[in-house]
Amino acid sequence: MSDILIRGGRVFSGHDRPSRMADVLVQQGRVTAISERAIEVGPDTKVVEAAGKWVVPGFIDNHTHYDGEVLVAPSLSESVRHGVTTVMLGSCSLSFIYSNVEDCCDMFTRVEAFPRDVLLPILHDQKRWNDTRGWLDHMHTLPVGPNYVSFLGHSDIRARAMGIDRSLDPKQSATPAEIQQMVGYLEESMDAGFIGISMQHNPWDKMDGRHWSKLLPAAYANRRERGALTAVARRRDGHLQGVPNLVSRVAALWYMTQSSAFFWRKRLRTSMVAMMDLKGDPYILSLLSAIATFFNKVLRADFRMQALPVPFTVYAKGMDLVIFEEFPTGQLARHLARDRQQRDATLKDPKYRQQFKRHYANRLAPKIWQKDFGDAFVTDAPDKSWIGKSFLEIARQRNQHPVDAFLDIVVDMDSQIEWKTTIGNHDPLRYKKLYTNPNAIFGFADSGAHIDNLALYNFPLRSIKYLKDAHERGDPFMSYEKLIWRLTKENADFFHIDAGVIQEGSRADIVVIDFDRLDDSVHEYHYADFLGGTQRLVNRNDEVVKLVMIGGRIAWEDGAFAQQFGSQRYGCFLKGKHLY
Repeated sequence: MSDILIRGGRVFSGHDRPSRMADVLVQQGRVTAISERAIEVGPDTKVVEAAGKWVVPGFIDNHTHYDGEVLVAPSLSESVRHGVTTVMLGSCSLSFIYSNVEDCCDMFTRVEAFPRDVLLPILHDQKRWNDTRGWLDHMHTLPVGPNYVSFLGHSDIRARAMGIDRSLDPKQSATPAEIQQMVGYLEESMDAGFIGISMQHNPWDKMDGRHWSKLLPAAYANRRERGALTAVARRRDGHLQGVPNLVSRVAALWYMTQSSAFFWRKRLRTSMVAMMDLKGDPYILSLLSAIATFFNKVLRADFRMQALPVPFTVYAKGMDLVIFEEFPTGQLARHLARDRQQRDATLKDPKYRQQFKRHYANRLAPKIWQKDFGDAFVTDAPDKSWIGKSFLEIARQRNQHPVDAFLDIVVDMDSQIEWKTTIGNHDPLRYKKLYTNPNAIFGFADSGAHIDNLALYNFPLRSIKYLKDAHERGDPFMSYEKLIWRLTKENADFFHIDAGVIQEGSRADIVVIDFDRLDDSVHEYHYADFLGGTQRLVNRNDEVVKLVMIGGRIAWEDGAFAQQFGSQRYGCFLKGKHLY
């Protein structure tokens, strides 16, 4: 491992305090010196010239679904090239630890919009473990790129303890013995270094494969079962990550309550999906934040909502998009997706269309999607003249109701019609409320999932660009130092992991950014090759990140990966600090 000197950059420590011009010396994978005076080194030390550039801690992506990809493409290069040096696995009640191959696959692929024909062979080929130790032993053999942290998924251990059929039966509750089995799995995992448990209340998220359209196992759990698991995380100073019912949002109060301290009960560090400025519900951000403030200040909770600090733009092919799950006629169309003939017959049915129109027009129903075909734009179609037009514009050309036009187009073209809509965080002029919110924790990138309709791998760079724009228009609502803190050390401290700082003695996870090259190209969408001959949607500007160092080794430099990256191990498993 070479000694490396990063010379003359603007160093952000990761703390919310002023940056400074300094040299940073890295030896044996650790930062050994930071000096505003020039550090003298010998001829064998590699020197990285960083004058005019930013030197920041490696970014932390606290919500990923890389659990499958890491098994066959462990470099996780799409994150690393953007300066992410630590990723968190096991989100949304989904981990590939205790359940068998078929169950893991069926729980994951529809929810996370990941090709089943890609994941299933990966798991059949790779998965030889059925416990945490086996998973960790296997992970230690892989040339993993970034550092990795993991939750244990509630759906994973529920399917194992109860069997997949019983775990998906709403009439069946886990027995006391089965609950104790799940508790044992969580204890075992936290002994090994997992940071806590991830849970799920959301009825959007459905099973694939043999149990098509059932909810995930965790969604069927009762309070006694959930309480037994959160008690373990609370006692051990762990973490609860959760997905509430994204339509009714009542379950959000359950997560806030779990985080709270009552009398003798310790508080529980809890993060929940998600904080956004929604088009369809512009008041929900302020409302949830106010409730969270009450829980945090009055009931002594340690609760955060995972905040996506960039526009939440989704891409779709036909009706293959999870937002249709939030109303009954959309759910039915998604349920029938495996039988196109039956689905198309349903979409043509006048009674079905009448119901769809009622759901579409109901503006008072709680919602994530704004349900506005005037705000859904074609990105590709057999008729190229449609590109850039909304479905409302196309409907007017066809003298149709927008619902009729959309459903006719889906029947005729299916996945050949591609479109996009921005659901939230649509106006950067409103970002101050989001970026400065003390009840937020920056994350929710969903990296590794939704491969052809989300491209959020570079969200740290994009958020810096949005703040740069605010400074340039005379609205510096936040310092750059505070934003870097939100993307690094704040995450590390909240999740209790050893990451997110540049200081003497710290592990050298460091990123050098050419701030002057940070332009609107970081927002542009591209397709990149992915597993199994497929493609995924990404944002890329390889001119911005000049260097990525993981554990003192250079993974990316000047627009290219190091020769050994992808074949040698760079990152390590980061245990929760409660275990030190």
